[in-house]
Amino acid sequence: MEPALIGTRLASAAIGPLLKKLLVSDAPGAGLTGTAPKVRLSGLVSFRGEKRTLTEKDVRRLATTLVERSGSGPGETPFPADETGAVTDTLAATLLALGDLDMDDVQAVRMGHQDLARRLRAAAPAPDGLSTDSVLYLESMTEWACLHILEFFTQRPTFVARGLVEQTRGQAELIAKMDEVIRRTPRIDGRDAEFERRYLAHLAKKHGRLTIYGIDLHETPDRWPLDMAYLSLEATGREDALPFDEEAAHVAWQRDPAPLRADLALTRHDRILLRGLAGSGKTTLVQWLTVSAAAEGQPEGMAYLRGRIPFVLPLRTLTRHGERLPSPDLFLATAGCPLTPPDGWADRVLAAGRGLVLVDGIDEIPEGERARARDWLRGLLDTYDGNRWLVTSRPTAVRDDWLAGDGFTELTLSPMTRTEVTTFVHRWHRAAGPDAAPFEQPLLDALRTTEHVAQLATNPLMCGLICALHRDRRGYLPRGRKALYEAALSLLLARRDRERDMGTPYGITLDEAPQIQLIQRLAYWLTRNGRTQMDRDHAKAIVTEALPAVQEAAAHPPETVFTHLLHRSGLLREPAADTVEFVHRTFQDYLAAKALVDSWDIGVLVEHATDDQWEDVIRMAVGHARPRECAEILRELLTAAAGSQDRRARLRLVTLAATALDHATEVAPEVRDEVLARAAEVIPPRTPHEARELAAVGRLVLDLLPGPEGLGDAEAQMAVTTATHVASDAAIPYLARFAGHPALLVRSQLVWGWSRFDPDQYAEEVIAGLAPDGLAYTVATDEQAAALVRLGLRPGYLDIREGIGEHGLALLRPLLPGVERLRVIGVVTGRRVLGALSALRLPRMIALELEVGLADPPFRLIADLFPRLHRLVLHAGPGARWDVAPLAPLHELGRLYVPARAEVTGTEHLPPQVRVATS
Repeated sequence: MEPALIGTRLASAAIGPLLKKLLVSDAPGAGLTGTAPKVRLSGLVSFRGEKRTLTEKDVRRLATTLVERSGSGPGETPFPADETGAVTDTLAATLLALGDLDMDDVQAVRMGHQDLARRLRAAAPAPDGLSTDSVLYLESMTEWACLHILEFFTQRPTFVARGLVEQTRGQAELIAKMDEVIRRTPRIDGRDAEFERRYLAHLAKKHGRLTIYGIDLHETPDRWPLDMAYLSLEATGREDALPFDEEAAHVAWQRDPAPLRADLALTRHDRILLRGLAGSGKTTLVQWLTVSAAAEGQPEGMAYLRGRIPFVLPLRTLTRHGERLPSPDLFLATAGCPLTPPDGWADRVLAAGRGLVLVDGIDEIPEGERARARDWLRGLLDTYDGNRWLVTSRPTAVRDDWLAGDGFTELTLSPMTRTEVTTFVHRWHRAAGPDAAPFEQPLLDALRTTEHVAQLATNPLMCGLICALHRDRRGYLPRGRKALYEAALSLLLARRDRERDMGTPYGITLDEAPQIQLIQRLAYWLTRNGRTQMDRDHAKAIVTEALPAVQEAAAHPPETVFTHLLHRSGLLREPAADTVEFVHRTFQDYLAAKALVDSWDIGVLVEHATDDQWEDVIRMAVGHARPRECAEILRELLTAAAGSQDRRARLRLVTLAATALDHATEVAPEVRDEVLARAAEVIPPRTPHEARELAAVGRLVLDLLPGPEGLGDAEAQMAVTTATHVASDAAIPYLARFAGHPALLVRSQLVWGWSRFDPDQYAEEVIAGLAPDGLAYTVATDEQAAALVRLGLRPGYLDIREGIGEHGLALLRPLLPGVERLRVIGVVTGRRVLGALSALRLPRMIALELEVGLADPPFRLIADLFPRLHRLVLHAGPGARWDVAPLAPLHELGRLYVPARAEVTGTEHLPPQVRVATS
């Protein structure tokens, strides 16, 4: 039956008196002088309290009459006749729920009859086994009943008076809130506002383009719009996920933050130390945050940066000569910004808490200067509160708790997943133009089927080089990292200008070998001195000194040779007028390693083995070394490890030797066995950090990992953690051996590792064999959602991550009514999930963990969707101000976790048993 027809039947004069029996009447006045300033609905219904005039049986008889009268008359019946009793019982229960709503009549009228009906349906038991027609009838019937009830409320003598009082109170609260907003909003004078407009435009232009290596051939530009090239990667805390514990979900979150989009991490934490390997995208992330803050219209999910003023502070530039780190008034000048701000502008921005301070590259300054950099940072933190801070570093540049005492959350950029690699490859070929299109699918096939290629594609830099070389070599890719770099150097040094028909713009032509010999001298000096930048004059002097020994280049003037290397090699650039640096730190490490091996400075390598800036240099030196040199480097590393009393230093040296094996062109079998034997001594690892260190060894570590037989639960968890970080599908058979493990932490780690491997193979061999007891199934892609459905799994705990699309949500939707605990990571994903659930009611859902925005969380929708919710965990960045009163209908709610720095009101409306704590 159409709702309009039901309304026509309900609008008769006989219906109104029936519904009016549900309510009591009172005397004129505003109701302000009684024992309570407000009268709740439970005091207005006639079937509650000491002076009740209706019993619950009377309410059921009233419901029976309503059902009979709405079903009488011409036309079709609204529902099947055999469901009349069930429909009547459900309608009676819904009307009785009117006494359970924690609100007064003024609030009910303000809400409207449709929202009131939704609240009633949420507070009443869900209809079970009714047909679609019956459910639709009950929805329409409840709305018409609520329309009559609200009409009665407005006719009560006290309503108008109390409504005026409520309106006055609301206006007073609004005025107070506006006063507080005005008080907190910084006053920006005209000069500051005009400068900020120019400054943000400068940042958007300077950082709005990104170099994608290798696509600068065949008349294509070498810099592309950032919004086309940027790929949002995941950042994690400790990746070993914990189960969704009944009482400690918030503790698990704090100790083991779930992976989230790196560019959204500052929505949850206002101070972050972000670690990442060379080429993992740290500096690109800094660019993206800068441009997102500077743009007039923020990209999806980035609105939290609106109104923020970015300060981009690359430490390699600020301390090029060991200078004292700058105070805020010198931030722009020392970072190379040509604009001159009004006096005191930076201080005013930071004092108002409007800053976005991006300190890039702790690892790019010498180790001896890092403590001084931390003191400088602490001084800024102590002086300026309320800003957002991001500090980047290579993983081992500073110890784990380096900034923990200053309130920083430590996150690590994760290696690219298969889905992210696919996305990058697609974007690269789109940016490279139509000539590259035929090579896209063959490369994707190679990444899926050729292990040595997939192992290299772990970060944006390496993916870019692979794409460029694959196209340039028409489908052929070199094997191994050393061969990949050699091919990349050939592409940049020799073929780049030839392919672009550049001729000789500086009057000279040099082959690859002499260019490498000269440029590696610069790399050697930078690495030996712990720098990534040097003065232009110093760089020219180094090239001039080396020229006599390089026969092909010696005939040309030093100034001409240096200019050619700087502008045509593709390896060097000038970030400022008097400064030279490599286009990427990886090329500096590679060429420094070659210079060290060429001069047989093995002792220098081993001397710096515990210096994080030298890790990649040592690995690449093993790749450059001849067999005798290779053996000497590896054995010296093992000797240094044996002499160390510090387990962590010993593990680091042994791991360094083991990971270097993969770079070696030729190594004696006895040396290889010696290195692997020493690596086996630190297996299984003791901590997640050690597990990740060992995983860097690559697939070789799989042959050393034990189990699952004979391992305790903690040992099994660390072994699985190691294997899930090995970037090779060869780990899947090993991990499948643990699928039947009883320990929940082991099974949770196996689920976490799903996104790192082929989704279908991993699902068939690992996910399908997991015991579901207490296990949260993590779904981050549409492919994983499809596999979950295909395997027939019905998870009780579900963890939905950023990255899932509309198709994946549609696949999961039929599973959601059976889910008891749901975790949704990501602001954007949270909105999509709640939207997908909007037509459902999930009475089994008892725990929900949700990422929300800073304003207007969907509390009312949550209350409607999850009527039996026991625990709600909410996450948002600092500055959230929430009214939680719409959660009042959740009568079974026991725990509400809110962000530590959120301002929460309306808790007095929550059920009395609710404990509000910080997440």
